[in-house]
Amino acid sequence: MLVSQILKLKSDADVVTIAPDASLEDAVRLLSTHKIGAVVVSSGGKGVAGILSERDIVRQLGIDGASCLSARVATIMTAKIVSCGRNETSDEVLAKMTEGRFRHMPVMDGAEMVGLISIGDVVKARLQTLSMEKEALEGMIKGF
Repeated sequence: MLVSQILKLKSDADVVTIAPDASLEDAVRLLSTHKIGAVVVSSGGKGVAGILSERDIVRQLGIDGASCLSARVATIMTAKIVSCGRNETSDEVLAKMTEGRFRHMPVMDGAEMVGLISIGDVVKARLQTLSMEKEALEGMIKGF
């Protein structure tokens, strides 16, 4: 399945973003409010400066304690971003996520972010594909 198809399957295509100069406390509140595991760091909502995940926050809490909540998102975010394009397959994306050990990936069209997919989105798409293949094979075997 292509990334473009995965984006169409998502119920909420809007990507939650936060400004690089926002506080970590603001980011925690945003993650909690939207019930998400990561937020894209972006000044204008289309470019990607980084990603801030729950893991990043927990790691910083372990180092600095609660005082880190006043730090700026830009100082803690993951700035080296691995992204994908709309025409990549779910298998390609899954391989990138597994190799990089991350769970969220911006979907880019040139320099513009057009979506965000999670490992859950990719696994769901993969399971749907496997289910369709299984049904097709059963149909061939049973003569449907």
